[in-house]
Amino acid sequence: VVDLVIEAREAQGAMDMPLQNIAATVKSVSPLADDMRLLSLQTPRSNRLRFLAGQSVSLTLAGGATLACPVASCPCDDRNLQFHIQRRPGDTFSEGVFTGLGSADIVRVEGPRGEFVLNEMSTRPLIFIACGGGFAPIKSLIEHAMALDVAETLQLYWMADGKTGHYLNNLCRSWADALDNFRYIPVTAESDLTQDAVIRDVLERVLPAQ
Repeated sequence: VVDLVIEAREAQGAMDMPLQNIAATVKSVSPLADDMRLLSLQTPRSNRLRFLAGQSVSLTLAGGATLACPVASCPCDDRNLQFHIQRRPGDTFSEGVFTGLGSADIVRVEGPRGEFVLNEMSTRPLIFIACGGGFAPIKSLIEHAMALDVAETLQLYWMADGKTGHYLNNLCRSWADALDNFRYIPVTAESDLTQDAVIRDVLERVLPAQ
């Protein structure tokens, strides 16, 4: 009998995540707004995507159309992946998702990439600022922070143009209702304001409160 010691190297940060290439299956394509779809993919049981909240991947359809896209779901469910796909005129990938992609189709997932991740050891208050469809990686970060349950408080400022811009408004409000330490502030941007002006407005709301 020989004693055997197995060491498992844990990822300490974004740079430790290996680049993976996975053939995932489409579970569903569902509407979030007129110009936004929720693309739900499922990886094989034996080949789940290892990633950190806030990271992105490259998605490739059968015809070759590719899009770099942040993962919108929590790493705690690394087999079921969610992506927010916004329709853009002339964009082959988004048109494929809106008009041709169906259940059981294959989408290749390559990644993860990016260093926009949480400091999982910090207990300091967390403030998230999202702009329009940029809510996707913020959603992943928030759900991961909730799973860790170490942050003192969580605040989300989501700026978007018009009512349909906050396409997961009910989800954010449900977080605020369920958690005493979570605050959600939707910000509706005027159409004649530049994005920089909107960001300055949000920062003016955030900074004096700290």
